[in-house]
Amino acid sequence: MSVRKVIQKLALTAILGAFALLLLFPVGVTIVNSFMSTREIAVNYGPVGQMNNVIPGRSDPFANLKWLPDQVSLEQYGKVLLDSPLYLSMFWNSLFLVVPIIAGQTLVAALAAYAFSKLRFRGRELLFLIYVLTMLMPFQVTLVPNYIMADRLGLLNSSGAIILPGIFAAFGVFMLRQFMQDIPYAYIEAAKMDGAGHWRIFCTIIVPMVQPGLAALTILLFADYWNMVEQPLIFLDDPLRQPLSVYLSNVSSERGLAFAASALYMAPMVLLFLYAETYFIEGIQLSGIKG
Repeated sequence: MSVRKVIQKLALTAILGAFALLLLFPVGVTIVNSFMSTREIAVNYGPVGQMNNVIPGRSDPFANLKWLPDQVSLEQYGKVLLDSPLYLSMFWNSLFLVVPIIAGQTLVAALAAYAFSKLRFRGRELLFLIYVLTMLMPFQVTLVPNYIMADRLGLLNSSGAIILPGIFAAFGVFMLRQFMQDIPYAYIEAAKMDGAGHWRIFCTIIVPMVQPGLAALTILLFADYWNMVEQPLIFLDDPLRQPLSVYLSNVSSERGLAFAASALYMAPMVLLFLYAETYFIEGIQLSGIKG
């Protein structure tokens, strides 16, 4: 490798590393500050809260800001988990919304992707194009039709108003179809010669071969719906039914609780990614680059 290429590689690594640190900086600050005590949070961020009253030329409220706690404390975590029952309630609300959406959309998307990629019927490509066009529509475009449909079905202020549209979203179909297109059709023909039907082919051949795609889809769906805010605010009138993502906006005024709650909020997503990291990377590569 020439010296020029080595220098270019080092420069690119340095630039990417700088961007990575920039993106991870808020996460690191959140986690580190979650281990500060209430008193230290007040001393550390009190001047920042008064920054609107700072006169130009006077002292900078960020000048004495400390990034590391003087002493590690679990006080904020205790307040969130033990003294804030609303946090745990909304945590379970989030799970009761996200898990059915992921399970339902994964099943529906896998079946639809199998039909669009391996079954031959008239108008297949046109139907898939129309189906995927819904992905190009922003959430606000489909908001009114979904609200009207939920109202007609009597689903407003219930989990079904959020779960049902999530189950039949088009993203999973598009992603898994791109993945299944790379599976040779010879496998299906051989299974048919042995007398296997479509359901057996789907369960015994297709599903095992698309496990990386299913893992990648699961992580992407979890990240998307775990962070949803608009749907709960619009479809759920009862604050006690709303998920954890809405709760975080209500504790922003209490900095210590906000740091601890945010750190706990990130934990399920991080653990899920670490558990399925290999499948996730492989699934993204195979379904996103090929096809």
